[in-house]
Amino acid sequence: MNDPEVAMLDAPLSFDLAAHSKALAAAGLAIRLVVRVPTPLKSIAEQAIRAAASVPANLAEGHGRCGRDRQNLWRIAYASAKEVDSHLRLLAHAGAVDGARAATVLEAFDEVRAMTTRSGR
Repeated sequence: MNDPEVAMLDAPLSFDLAAHSKALAAAGLAIRLVVRVPTPLKSIAEQAIRAAASVPANLAEGHGRCGRDRQNLWRIAYASAKEVDSHLRLLAHAGAVDGARAATVLEAFDEVRAMTTRSGR
């Protein structure tokens, strides 16, 4: 009964991972914030969207792995959250997005990063 296909059919449709839920919410906020960025800065907004979407995706994939695979995917999620941070700060400094809204998103991704790393790192 160790057939992976059978195991996948019996797996729950969702999982309870607080970091994933918070990452989904943070990514949604980030995407809504940058979706209407002016054309000259659109490439930065698109990078922010890709990085934001990467965070919950890597957490979800890591949740299904173990050992070094899991750790690596969660490190990638952490790094993507840092990337979103940089893009949003740049867009806020350029005046392309509202600074207060950006701060809310930055705080949400900071919480995700805190949840995906051990203290003292």
